[in-house]
Amino acid sequence: MFELIYPYDPAPVLPLPTSDNPGIHSRPGAEMVPIVEENGLVIGQAARMDVHGGTRLLHPVIHLHILNREGELFIQRRSYHKRTFPGKWDTAVGGHIDYGELLETALFREAAEELGFCGFNPIYLKTYLWESPRERELINVFATVGNFSLDPHNDEVLEGRYWSMEEIEASIGKGVFTPNFEQEFTAIKDTLLSLL
Repeated sequence: MFELIYPYDPAPVLPLPTSDNPGIHSRPGAEMVPIVEENGLVIGQAARMDVHGGTRLLHPVIHLHILNREGELFIQRRSYHKRTFPGKWDTAVGGHIDYGELLETALFREAAEELGFCGFNPIYLKTYLWESPRERELINVFATVGNFSLDPHNDEVLEGRYWSMEEIEASIGKGVFTPNFEQEFTAIKDTLLSLL
């Protein structure tokens, strides 16, 4: 499984402050995320809001796909309060890793925060680089299989439900899903089905 490699001493805060951008020093208490190279080596840390502000600092995230025994995939609908892709359907669980946190710790934390979901067995699928004009993410993809009852009710998730593979494929390219979900689903669909 892919792992993050943290330095012995805390990594420097990025981006480095300038006269135009004083950086994290103007945001005490900000949520810090690791900044990594593609091999998982942690080379810095940055405020979460800075990694989405056009700096394009590479940071790791986790995704969890939840598959039931009938071969249906649970998908969540993003809150309208989200800055990116509000109201779009997306991976069941997705979130940032806090600085110093391990991937599996972040996975269980995010699953509990977004869906109240715990007590599952995660299966590591892959790690890949995702880029958009606003950000660069090193996405660590996990899956779990079981007949879980999931009932998301919080500020981050509007709703969630199980979708058949055919229903998902019929909706791809129609503005229903986030672009990242569409790309990832297409790449891992066969792997997900092989878990049944």
